[in-house]
Amino acid sequence: MGEGTTEWTRRAALGLLPALGLAGCASRRGSDAPLSLWAMSWEGDYSPHLMPAFTAATGIDVDVQSLPTTASHEKLLTAFAGGALPDVLMLFNGWVQEFATIGAIATVPSPALVADMFPGVLASTQVGGRDYAVPWSVAPQVQFYRRDILAAAGYDTPPEDWDGWRRMARAIKRRRPDDYVFLMLLNWPTALITMLSQAGSTMLRDRDTRGNFQTPEARAAFAYYASLYADGYAPMALSTEIQDPVAAFATGYCAIWPSGPTTLKDFARRADIIPRDRWATARLAGPHGIGPVSGLSSSLCVSTQTKRPREAWALVRHLTSAPSELDYQRLIGNLPARMGAWRSPQLADPVLRPFAAQMWQPASAPRVIEWERIQAEIQLAAERVVRGVQTLDAALAALDARVDRLLAKRRALVEAGTIL
Repeated sequence: MGEGTTEWTRRAALGLLPALGLAGCASRRGSDAPLSLWAMSWEGDYSPHLMPAFTAATGIDVDVQSLPTTASHEKLLTAFAGGALPDVLMLFNGWVQEFATIGAIATVPSPALVADMFPGVLASTQVGGRDYAVPWSVAPQVQFYRRDILAAAGYDTPPEDWDGWRRMARAIKRRRPDDYVFLMLLNWPTALITMLSQAGSTMLRDRDTRGNFQTPEARAAFAYYASLYADGYAPMALSTEIQDPVAAFATGYCAIWPSGPTTLKDFARRADIIPRDRWATARLAGPHGIGPVSGLSSSLCVSTQTKRPREAWALVRHLTSAPSELDYQRLIGNLPARMGAWRSPQLADPVLRPFAAQMWQPASAPRVIEWERIQAEIQLAAERVVRGVQTLDAALAALDARVDRLLAKRRALVEAGTIL
């Protein structure tokens, strides 16, 4: 961390303490137990790097626990039931409504904490018009593309619409019949979820209590997605079969890879096999042009079980400040949710421009507790179609039925007027 960044963060943290009633906490250095923070994925692994400046400014130590992503949802719910949540917790934005509904997280106490956020990102953390989380780490998808492979097929950049994408794929496949064009592995749901959003599909109906996958919009997205495999433009493979997607991209096994900003770090670490001049980024194609795109974004919340809410919110303010977000971008690649951070020269690299543009147009996922499980069902339905196990009509009807069963409890609560 640079000296200027550290000092800016130090002043920001110190300036927040009086506003939160924390004056004098620095003089109590070491007298309190550390604050606890639970976070997942790269955020959890690298959070300790952001703590020295906070501790130096406030005298408050922080104990960071990095949770495995696949087990974190259950662990957080179990901790809430047992009264053992940490002071501060990271939530993926799709989880915020669930944890707000069960009373696990507190409302944000000051508008200043969520000022200067990208509007669409902030909206995904609000419940009933109230802020329950402070956006932290954003990962929209773009398409990484091989400049050399596209140039050989007559394209400077990928087309912005689905028909153009297909024409480009046809041109690439003619020159490289033994390779593929798109890397969209069958257990990665984000590409299909993005296609559904861009096609205008409203994936749930009746106040988000039933599946809505037999509409023309959903059918068009599923059909287009499946056709890329049927025409040989994408491999019918799982991530267990292609365990090194960076190498697949580097060798020309595929020319287009829809992915998030952490891939930038993967490419930087492996520049020996994928030199910087061979690839670039662009916004993802949509049915009639670029549009909303799915991505995995996370926010920070304060537990309703914390005994130290003022200190906890001070920690949230430090971690979501522009300097801390820029430090994170250097460390893990995920992007700042605070608009002011984007004025930094650090984010002036042209490969980040598609990400910056996409931050203004995130896809809006259904705000239901069951969304994680619904996404898995969507991808399983798509895989059945791709592999020829079910027809499109049968798969979409079965998907609606499975989603209806997943939403049975929500439907009963809505019908009873328990939730709006």
